[in-house]
Amino acid sequence: MTEITTAKPGSTEVWITGIGLATSLGEGIDANWDALTAGRINVDEKNFAPYVVHPWVQVSLDAQIPKKGDQRQMEAWQRIGTYAAGLALDSAGVKGNKEILSRMDMVVAAGGGERDLAVDTAILSAQAKGNSAPGFLNERLMGDLRPTLFLAQLSNLLAGNIAIVHGVCGTSRTFMGEEVAGVDATRIALARIAAGQSDIALIGGSHNGERKDLLVLYEFGDFNLRDRFAPVWAREQHPGFALGSAGAFLVIESKAHATARGAKPFARLSHVVSDMSPRKRTGDVTATLEQLWSQLGPREGGGAIITGATGAEPVTSEERAFLQKHADFAVRSTGTRFGHTMETQFALGLGLAALSISRGALFPAGDSSGVEIEMAGPPSQIVVVGAGHWRGEGMALVEAVG
Repeated sequence: MTEITTAKPGSTEVWITGIGLATSLGEGIDANWDALTAGRINVDEKNFAPYVVHPWVQVSLDAQIPKKGDQRQMEAWQRIGTYAAGLALDSAGVKGNKEILSRMDMVVAAGGGERDLAVDTAILSAQAKGNSAPGFLNERLMGDLRPTLFLAQLSNLLAGNIAIVHGVCGTSRTFMGEEVAGVDATRIALARIAAGQSDIALIGGSHNGERKDLLVLYEFGDFNLRDRFAPVWAREQHPGFALGSAGAFLVIESKAHATARGAKPFARLSHVVSDMSPRKRTGDVTATLEQLWSQLGPREGGGAIITGATGAEPVTSEERAFLQKHADFAVRSTGTRFGHTMETQFALGLGLAALSISRGALFPAGDSSGVEIEMAGPPSQIVVVGAGHWRGEGMALVEAVG
């Protein structure tokens, strides 16, 4: 069943007032924008060979996570997300504002925690050698794993760390479910503000793609891009996604709330729709995306689309068939530039859409396949598209304000 959330006429208008990006291309909106306009791509084909990843640009964590103790107790994906959340709060001008932060809601999209590979390897090696006595597994797990590992693996610990470090203390929700989790996090936050149930919210997610355990997991499904990098639209003969490390968070709030505190918007978040295609027959995803497109409301011809297309098949070919029906829209793939960041991909697309609208230009095309065409004028409407590598679809409409 299709889920639709719209800011209907007469309801609360929702603005994007803060953007926090910490990605493989850099820290902050200026560094990411400069890298996009310069056509830079940060890819590692060696350290995780034969798999391709987009590594996180290292930053001084102290700038957003000042306490070393907080840094130590987080896993990498939590540090990435907590850092990006701080950038978003800075961007919105609410960092350190205890009155606003005390009632700011938070909706996060997150996966699970990371494995302790050293412990896993030791246990498997001992079992392979036949040295495992009764109770061996339980004893090793109890003795070898640090107690904080179990807490760090919980998906809602990202929101918890953001609350601890940055003081975001309103309601908190965490969605799991890979790409579609990012869609639903956005959909719920928009619905609450549009309905007057919330004034301001922090939404987004984070992903650490530099994880051998994740690469093994996705290799079981034959999802990984292997051997060498290629743009998303050039992978049909050698399909797969290149995992990326990124944190992407947005501050969204009602127009009235933003205006009252003198905040300027990057863009307006108007609609979010989501669905779950059955994916039983060829063309199911194309049909679902077309249905979602029809529910977004009026759109200007010759607009833009920012998609989180993965490069995995058959979903990427089906999404490409949908895009070909709207060939007058300038398409940009976040997967080509940033890699695939799972739960974070939709928030990343939203951030880039709002940034493009505020800068009055769409960043250049990422390849020469013909899918991504140049855009002459400034975009006033951008549709963000997300089709999961094996389930879930969603779209959002981001528009210029005024």
